[in-house]
Amino acid sequence: MTVHLEVAEGVGTLRLDRPPMNALDVATQDRLKELAEEVTRRTDVRAVVIHGGEKVFAAGADIKEMQAMDHAAMIVRSRALQDSFSAVARIPKPVVAAITGYALGGGCELALCADFRIAADDAKLGQPEILLGLIPGAGGTQRLSRLIGPSKAKDLIFTGRMVKAEDALSLGLVDRIVPAAEVYTAAHTWAAKLAQGPAIALRAAKESIDTGLETDLETGLAVERNWFAGLFATEDRERGMRSFVEEGPGKAKFL
Repeated sequence: MTVHLEVAEGVGTLRLDRPPMNALDVATQDRLKELAEEVTRRTDVRAVVIHGGEKVFAAGADIKEMQAMDHAAMIVRSRALQDSFSAVARIPKPVVAAITGYALGGGCELALCADFRIAADDAKLGQPEILLGLIPGAGGTQRLSRLIGPSKAKDLIFTGRMVKAEDALSLGLVDRIVPAAEVYTAAHTWAAKLAQGPAIALRAAKESIDTGLETDLETGLAVERNWFAGLFATEDRERGMRSFVEEGPGKAKFL
């Protein structure tokens, strides 16, 4: 298998394993979708880390495999490609990308599917598809624009240039930089902390934010309102409020 799932402390790690560069071939894309759907279902997984190992996150698609595809083949495959990444983006739990080495093309697009991105201080990110006579096809034109704004996204996509970790941080493409040896530990720590939180409320927060970004304000407010009211039916809400009243803020322990 080119992607493995490991679970510890309520955190499911989706670990890419296709050396040397974790090229995202068709089999890897399909496996990502399969495991994204699995961690969505599993109650013992309350947060997720996406990691490519110590040397590289993912350097993009498998170009040799793509070169052999014609127009008709890609019409069919392009939907499956987007579906595999969207399955990751739709995981209703906190997701963090632990980025080492290169996150290029499809690798960058995979990182964009996470809620939070922690990068090594020597990481490099980019969308170089234009250099192949293509555009990003796994959500890059859409998720990158929503994350960093259209002008900055167009700069990266039009030029195909790579950016170093510090530049990615200033652009808002990554959220935190740590030494390369500490990337996975930092990501797992972030995820493990959130794994102790109220699962349904975290799901509600993620869905409300993501839906709101894709629609108008009134629709987003309606989604927020419905989730907010609905959470009053949960045990976590009862536990959280009781703890606040009896013990003070920030001391509630959720199942």
